[in-house]
Amino acid sequence: MIDLKTFQNLAGVDVGEFALKPTSLTEGQKEASADLWTSADGYTHIGVWECTPGRFTADRSAGGEYCHIISGRASLSNADGSGTREVGPGDLLVLPRGWKGEWVILEHIRKLYVIDTSPAA
Repeated sequence: MIDLKTFQNLAGVDVGEFALKPTSLTEGQKEASADLWTSADGYTHIGVWECTPGRFTADRSAGGEYCHIISGRASLSNADGSGTREVGPGDLLVLPRGWKGEWVILEHIRKLYVIDTSPAA
């Protein structure tokens, strides 16, 4: 039997203690996250993440990520500085496998993330 999981009130999920963001370019920037579900094979992760204002680099070489912005605002750019996009509440952002770039958190942000690290075909 498959256990169907339901998650409600993603704006209220406790993300736990905030810690310094390892890839931050802004001193003191912090993040926190709560994993909600992981697939049996360990390749897919769903959770809620929050981050304080500032800049950081991101590397999605190992897998793609789908982000649904719950609250806050951010701007993202490709590693070469092109393709800058601003995202906010209600937006869905797709970071395909291989994407590298920079986030600028403009307002404390909260997102639902789905990360897929399944082996590349």
